Amino acid sequence: MSPYMRYGALILGVIVLLVFGFMPLTSVVIDQWSRRDVELRSRLLFSSMRDQVTTALANDDETALSNLFNRLAEDERLLAVTYCDENGVMRYPSKNFPRNISCNDLARSDRPNFSTITNDGRQIYVAAFPLSTEARKGHLAILHDLSFVDRRAREVRFYWVLAIFVVGIGISLLAAAFMFLLLRQWLTSVRQTLLDARKGTLPPDGNGAPPILGAEIQKLVRDLKANRQSSDTSIQIDWSPETLQKLIAEELPGTQVIAVSNREPYIHNKTEDGASLQIPASGLVTALEPVMRACGGTWIAHGSGTADRETVDSDDRIPVPPDEPSYTLRRVWLTEEEQDGYYYGMANEGLWPLCHISFVRPSFRESNWSIYQQVNERFADAVAAEARAPDPIVLVQDYHFATLPAMIRKRLPRATIITFWHIPWPNSETFGICPWREEIIRGLLGSSILGFHTRFHCNNFLETVDRFIESRIDRENASVTLEEHESLIRPYPISIDWPPAAMKGQKPVEDCRRIVRERLGIGQNTRIAIGVERFDYTKGVLDRMHAVDDFLTRHPEWIGRFVLVQVAAPTRTKLESYRRLQEEAIELAGLINEKHGDGSYQPIMLIIRHHEPREVFELFRGADICVVSSLHDGMNLVAKEFVAARDDDQGVLILSQFAGASRELAAALLINPYDSYGTAEIFQQALTMPEEQQRERMQLMRAQVRERNVYRWAAQMLVDASRLRNHQRILDLAQESRSGGSH
Repeated sequence: MSPYMRYGALILGVIVLLVFGFMPLTSVVIDQWSRRDVELRSRLLFSSMRDQVTTALANDDETALSNLFNRLAEDERLLAVTYCDENGVMRYPSKNFPRNISCNDLARSDRPNFSTITNDGRQIYVAAFPLSTEARKGHLAILHDLSFVDRRAREVRFYWVLAIFVVGIGISLLAAAFMFLLLRQWLTSVRQTLLDARKGTLPPDGNGAPPILGAEIQKLVRDLKANRQSSDTSIQIDWSPETLQKLIAEELPGTQVIAVSNREPYIHNKTEDGASLQIPASGLVTALEPVMRACGGTWIAHGSGTADRETVDSDDRIPVPPDEPSYTLRRVWLTEEEQDGYYYGMANEGLWPLCHISFVRPSFRESNWSIYQQVNERFADAVAAEARAPDPIVLVQDYHFATLPAMIRKRLPRATIITFWHIPWPNSETFGICPWREEIIRGLLGSSILGFHTRFHCNNFLETVDRFIESRIDRENASVTLEEHESLIRPYPISIDWPPAAMKGQKPVEDCRRIVRERLGIGQNTRIAIGVERFDYTKGVLDRMHAVDDFLTRHPEWIGRFVLVQVAAPTRTKLESYRRLQEEAIELAGLINEKHGDGSYQPIMLIIRHHEPREVFELFRGADICVVSSLHDGMNLVAKEFVAARDDDQGVLILSQFAGASRELAAALLINPYDSYGTAEIFQQALTMPEEQQRERMQLMRAQVRERNVYRWAAQMLVDASRLRNHQRILDLAQESRSGGSH
């Protein structure tokens, strides 16, 4: 047998041994992984439905429980749901519950129990959770069909065998080719060494070893080190300004970053004592400002302050932050007419209510749309003027600039444009209301990457494109190609910096509790719920007040012992809907205070003014509860700020299920803000929650916010941008190579 045949037989034998040696292991791993996956799904499902089931059990609402269990059982992997009482009697089983299984077949205990039973030849995974009310004890049973595990294992085994054969043969061929070339070079080098020795010209380092061998070993060592370093990128990273700066230096060396937003991070207003500095109450500013501190570069925004013109240089630029400048703010000036048409008109009377399910009719006027486009053109000119190179990274922020990405693309074709849409994206039928839907979609598809808070909003956008624009949609890669330009559609859940700058210098929680109560004239034994937001109809301020009214009506024992401190900053007061909201809030707070309060006690304390971040965090630390009752919200960073403020691991977050933050902060008490009764009962649960449970929930949420902070949000987008740019360079080189070869 020739050496080549022996080599081939050896490789084939090794591959066969690997396949049959590891095949049982793959089945075990897939089975264990699948069971852990089912267990996790069961726990998450139980957590999401526990409060609803408990309420229905307490009210003995059989219809609600049956409907809920049947609705849950529609999941293709979920077989059935039922409730077993303490006597082993099955109640409210879903329609497809196996008839030959009883409660006695299900393992139950005073703790969550997970077991596997066999029924009609199939394995069923049973998760039983103790769930009781004052009048009823029992267990909630969730059944999963495990037949998918066998299918998954067969698929994995098939692909495992295929991968081993392909990789093994490929590695073998590469190794053979490499050894052939190395041997050839070795022989050539040895031959040359012998000739040199014969001539008496042996190299000074020659000890019989050809120089090429040392070079090859050094190259292999370098390659191994590089591979080890690249594999280390999967390790958990603590994202901070320093790690973000390091990432930019490594992935995007020398790249200019330009951010574009309507709202500026620092506003200068005229006062009697001169120009005063204000940091606006904005989720966008909260998220983007620490990123720009880390990135440097330029932030282009509308100069809205009364003293803004007096504080910039001749090029309308000012270094910020004032105390420690790290990037440049470039201000763009708008006339009052442009502000009315672009900001108040098209953006906030049109796109804002269109994208939020808050039942406010959007208003579309041709004149506003025309000004909106003109202002977007103005900002596109500013981006082109600020660009120091033809390929900057441009971060376009929010619904004020829907047509801006395509405009920048025309001026800077090589720019990497990342557009982030900070508000929800509605379904295609709702977005079809907009008269300029195609122009807006085409404008956004000028982006290299278009980001939303959640995958749900990404899917809504893809459906909208599919319905209204002729394009090529790659749903597997989540991308849209329009006129030979591909845009990636990605979810990037936005967050806050960690630790927040506003936490620096904060007093201990106990001191904050005392200070807040003394300042507001609230007794030290009174429990405080805090609400902080702009006066916007999407934030559910009125619904929150109605819930307080309902709560005090149903639980009068809390009258005199509970106060909602509602902090609301005035915003968009030129718009009738916003002015009316503020007037209604003042009137409603007065009525509720008159109903439940007296001369010394007011259950709702409405504070209408802007608060600096340090003031807000002091309120968070002094409160017992934070209420975020958004009717519809892309994310809502107030919820994350409250969590970040509570380094004592205490306090309860009440969070709307219609806020994007609810998908991350699952340990909060979730509410439907339209349900005042349900929200009132959540108030009761929050006020009576034991400290240990508060600690467990808060620690989970703090870990989530710490790990998924704003620097990680920015890093995800910038890493994707880096990959796009590298891919484009490869295409450019290939194009140049083809062009050179054709001449």
